[in-house]
Amino acid sequence: MDDTQKICEKAAELVNKNGVAVIGIDGLGGAGKSTISEGVCACLEKSGIHTILLHIDDFITPRKIRYDERFPQWQCYYERQWRYDYLRRVIDELRQNGKVTAELYDKENDSYISAKYCTDKRTVIIIEGIFLQRKELDGVFGLMVYMDVSEEERLKRVLTRDTYIGDDSEIRRKYEDRYFPAERRYVQEYEPAKKADMVIKA
Repeated sequence: MDDTQKICEKAAELVNKNGVAVIGIDGLGGAGKSTISEGVCACLEKSGIHTILLHIDDFITPRKIRYDERFPQWQCYYERQWRYDYLRRVIDELRQNGKVTAELYDKENDSYISAKYCTDKRTVIIIEGIFLQRKELDGVFGLMVYMDVSEEERLKRVLTRDTYIGDDSEIRRKYEDRYFPAERRYVQEYEPAKKADMVIKA
């Protein structure tokens, strides 16, 4: 049984017990969260379980907040990047009322667009993204998966993926200034690999 199937099996157990389940796919930048999340969705849908896939990057703050020049870049990324309270409200609304109209971040326009979501009798809500085990999201997830990938391997991946930032040197500089210091802080503060229900090494 591969990792995707293992996650699906555990998610299905939660659905059979609760009807609606929320699972998190946590991991640092370039760990493969989006890829495995899409695979889990396909696997669950194939077995007749409705899925809602949300990305933490859908809940980003406006650019003027997350790039506030009064703070170091890593601190902006770690403390000012996401709307955790709003994400919690969206999940609570789905759990309680079975439907929600959510504001999702539109990167091109630095604004928000509306998207509607509805649960079914058997639904898995999958949230994928970085820093999901922070205290701001305590109690949200019924299952937490952590993608454990070395910084060296992740850097190789983002050098190929994040070409929108610029050339290799520009990508490296942004990761060293903004992303890696915040990620190291998260690992030190929360020990996500120890606390997750499942750890996938890739």
